[in-house]
Amino acid sequence: MEAFERIYLDLSKQPGKCRLAEAGLGWKPSGGGDTFTLDTNNLGTAQWSRAARGYELKIMSRTSGVVQLDGFEQEDFDRVAKAFKLFYGINLETKEHALRGWNWGKGEFGKAELAFNVQNRPAFEIPYSEISNTNLAGKNEVAVEFSLPADGNETGTNGHLGGARSRGRKAGAAKDQLVEMRFYIPGTVTKKEKDEDGEEKSVDGDEVEEQNAASLFYDTLMDKAEIGEVAGDTFATFLDVLHLTPRQVLKRVLFYGRFDIDMYENSFRLRGKTYDYKIQYEHIKKFMLLPKPDDLHTLITIGLDPPLRQGQTRYPFLVMQFKREEEVIIELNMTEEMLEGKYKDKLMPRYEQPQHMVVAQVFRGLTGKRVVTPSKDFSSHHQQSGVKCSIKANEGHLFCLDKSFMFVPKPATYISFDTISVIVMSRVGGAISASRTFDITITTKNAGSEHQFSNINREEQKPLEEFFAAKNLKIRNEMLEDSSALIQAALNDADINSSEEEVVTARVDRGSADEDDESLDEDFQSDSDSDVAEEYDSAHESSGSDEEMADADGGKGSEDERAAEPKKKKAKTTK
Repeated sequence: MEAFERIYLDLSKQPGKCRLAEAGLGWKPSGGGDTFTLDTNNLGTAQWSRAARGYELKIMSRTSGVVQLDGFEQEDFDRVAKAFKLFYGINLETKEHALRGWNWGKGEFGKAELAFNVQNRPAFEIPYSEISNTNLAGKNEVAVEFSLPADGNETGTNGHLGGARSRGRKAGAAKDQLVEMRFYIPGTVTKKEKDEDGEEKSVDGDEVEEQNAASLFYDTLMDKAEIGEVAGDTFATFLDVLHLTPRQVLKRVLFYGRFDIDMYENSFRLRGKTYDYKIQYEHIKKFMLLPKPDDLHTLITIGLDPPLRQGQTRYPFLVMQFKREEEVIIELNMTEEMLEGKYKDKLMPRYEQPQHMVVAQVFRGLTGKRVVTPSKDFSSHHQQSGVKCSIKANEGHLFCLDKSFMFVPKPATYISFDTISVIVMSRVGGAISASRTFDITITTKNAGSEHQFSNINREEQKPLEEFFAAKNLKIRNEMLEDSSALIQAALNDADINSSEEEVVTARVDRGSADEDDESLDEDFQSDSDSDVAEEYDSAHESSGSDEEMADADGGKGSEDERAAEPKKKKAKTTK
């Protein structure tokens, strides 16, 4: 037996002890935890190469994919090579990586991993078990998404999800983590046919079919990484379901997309024209059934954590729309033993109901999540469970749930009552719009962030206030303050217009502003019907004496001359 200390298994956070014996390979973490073992019959090939923590031993197993052990010293190579030769009959191959830093090369699909080679040397390798999804991001571009750990304590070796090593759980959550990689693959390739044994066979020159290289890469990766399950494995399939979020992209234009939904035992898949998504049931955190106020549609909203990713865009919610009267007949592709065992009292073998009810019941049975519906404590002015409003320029509906608010479809916004600090009701806009609509601003306890819902019909004010009070939410109604301010302002305007002398006095008391001859009065109207006399108008009667006016002019000119000069200035101002 050969033993090695401070060895890391599959990028684990803590080291352990590795032992090589005739019966197989074993690794046990130093801090305690589940032991990982690999039988001799399960060992395939082995490679030795440089790695982040010194030297790495990579084993291609027959059933467990790629096993990585790093932390070896350079002088350990002879001991490891000798043990593999004597115990397992395997030659330890030395592999050198490409260090040029080039970002173009050749992608080669191996049995357990995808290798990116530069000048016949691997620049990096991606185990298929770490790939969660792939999409055709463009005509010549393929996006590859990587699996993420369930939480920060996940190390890949702590027995999570039924074993010392779990699929897609190699590295624990870190501050920075690679979540997506894109390959640009130009050109076309010749598509070769395969015989019954799966081997490629030659075809005549006239029958050669060319295929887009990116599409072939995508199809091969889907097959190797086992991302797209075969149709026989699906429990149920719902075709052509309208999704308001996420949206499809066609020729750089966003539009509401339709996806086919395939339901599997542990995940479901959305198949669209431009994007496919595979989502684990364990990532579903919320499931809501929301009747749309138009009396025609029902929305199913699914909250995801981690969010669905489409390039740089994240979608924490899926929003599906169904017609209420559209019924569907479906039989689940399950055995009687499975229905009576794992899914007893959760699923039925056959459904004949409106489509949104069937989808909700199947999701509930497979995921075990509770279906959340609008609160019975709220009913809008039109006896609906939601009110129409908008977030900035995006129109939608705000639904009042028992413990939260939910705005859909875009941007889908979820606000829990526990996080709300205060709700402010206010008027925004002119006199006409303010009398018909009002706004709601919800301030949360998290750093005082705000969510503003605008253009709510004034008829919904009373039902919303009653709901806020029933849920013990703190409210501040600024509309009452605005009404008092408007009344006071109207009274002040009436007092000002009632006295001509006060208006004149206010103009005289402007101070140095009257000395600026170059400034133009933008509010001035030459044909004004105002009863207030202008300061330099001939009809204006000054309260001062002639001597005071003479002193103001420096004792120069007669009264007629003094009256003429302002008229010229007035003409100049009008021009």
